[in-house]
Amino acid sequence: MNQKTQGMLQISNKIFCEQFLTELNITTKILPNPYYDYPYLIIKDFISTKICEEITASVKTSSDIVEAKIRKYTGTRIKSDKDTKIRKTNIYKLSSVHQKIYDKNFLKYQKQIEDFFHLPLTTSTKVQVLEYTKGSFYKQHSDDSSILLQDEKIIGFKPVAPQRKLTSILFTTSHSELVTKDTFNGGKLLFNYLYDENAKMVQIAPKAGDMLVFLSNPYFSHEVTEVLDGHRVSLVQWHDAIF
Repeated sequence: MNQKTQGMLQISNKIFCEQFLTELNITTKILPNPYYDYPYLIIKDFISTKICEEITASVKTSSDIVEAKIRKYTGTRIKSDKDTKIRKTNIYKLSSVHQKIYDKNFLKYQKQIEDFFHLPLTTSTKVQVLEYTKGSFYKQHSDDSSILLQDEKIIGFKPVAPQRKLTSILFTTSHSELVTKDTFNGGKLLFNYLYDENAKMVQIAPKAGDMLVFLSNPYFSHEVTEVLDGHRVSLVQWHDAIF
């Protein structure tokens, strides 16, 4: 730990998190092995470039589109609503052909995922194909909880999807300064409470074919920055597990 990261909690060899999280009663808290370099897993080349291009092309031509909603805890109940101030994303279904390819590859890597997080997976949600076009974004959120605020200060997190233990994101287009039909600018994934050794917020620049896997709890709250140009497509799935 250097001077820049003093006061932060070290959760892996190279990653730190904000100390205030440890003072909150986070009921779904779980952290990976602290001796890993990173607290998340990146599986390189989960699927081929060819399949990435096929999935992206199918999204561009599909009319089966749904605007994404967000789950909120209102103080009395959990509800799902569209809120384009928080999230602007389109959702598509994965074709049966690509679903079979995805499932086959996920089974291939399932043991690696379970070993990394020391969690035996049980059930998984349907895969959501998420599309971010120019101007699309998703502000800070936790995949399993809603933020509780008091006088604009975070006082806790309310589980709204406790069955989500792990989040997996498979990218089919890549971040690039030079935008083509299969790349985009902007649209990085930021982990809001995680920092590197220089106290810089951890951000992931998506690469087509790679899968990112991380815990769904508030420690791994994240956002997708606004897409400035191009086409950002990803396959998202949530997984339950025993712990």
